[in-house]
Amino acid sequence: MGGRFYIIGNWKMHTTKAEAVALAADVVAKLRSAVEWDPDVVRVGLAPPFPFLEAVGQVIAGKPVELVAQDCHQEPQGAFTGWVSARMLASIGVRRVIVGHSERRQYAREDDALVRAKLEAALEAALGPVVCVGEQLADRDAGRHEQVVERQVRAALEGLSPGAYSQLIVAYEPVWAIGTGRTATPEQAGSMHQFIKGLLASFGTHAANVPVIYGGSVKPNLIDGLVRMPGIDGALVGGASLEAGSFVQIIRGVAAAAASGSGRP
Repeated sequence: MGGRFYIIGNWKMHTTKAEAVALAADVVAKLRSAVEWDPDVVRVGLAPPFPFLEAVGQVIAGKPVELVAQDCHQEPQGAFTGWVSARMLASIGVRRVIVGHSERRQYAREDDALVRAKLEAALEAALGPVVCVGEQLADRDAGRHEQVVERQVRAALEGLSPGAYSQLIVAYEPVWAIGTGRTATPEQAGSMHQFIKGLLASFGTHAANVPVIYGGSVKPNLIDGLVRMPGIDGALVGGASLEAGSFVQIIRGVAAAAASGSGRP
């Protein structure tokens, strides 16, 4: 079971400042007792809401946990009231930023061109983009799921410089499995991850090693089956990351699968 794995907790629009600090501290404390967790093999990130990034960053400072932002604006600065730029995020210790999340695509009407612009802004600010792609239920039911995901992947990632690919993570999130209690089967997720891996490989050798993680109602009882599928390199965790015990249980599940060496090349 080679390579690195990535587990990122996306807290979305949840927590107060006090709750965010307490949650981050609880995650760090529970990770300290997870003796099977090797932070060089299973990398962990937390993505709190914008107002609490710096406070959470102080909690995880010096710990093997990355600070992740949930979004960024595509411009480095300007008259954009209410937005936050990638360079602002970098200045407070953010290491990665999520771009193109399905909720941004749906509710903020972000299209493929804007996702690409945000990705480039993140790279310019030396942030590692976590690029989300995924299909709606209607697309899957109509057999268009691969077509939709291919369009999103090509629009966001094709033609980048070789060095840019080393900074990226792709998150496959079937939209029909986010916040619905439904999840893709390991076989469905694994098939799409292999499809995305094949697309990335077609962009060149530098793109072939981009990690692809799964996001879609990830729960502790599902993680073992997911990460044992070829092509699944971790998880973007939503609701289950709001409780330190369940989030660390997911991390420990990935660590155990990594240590066992079974089910993956």
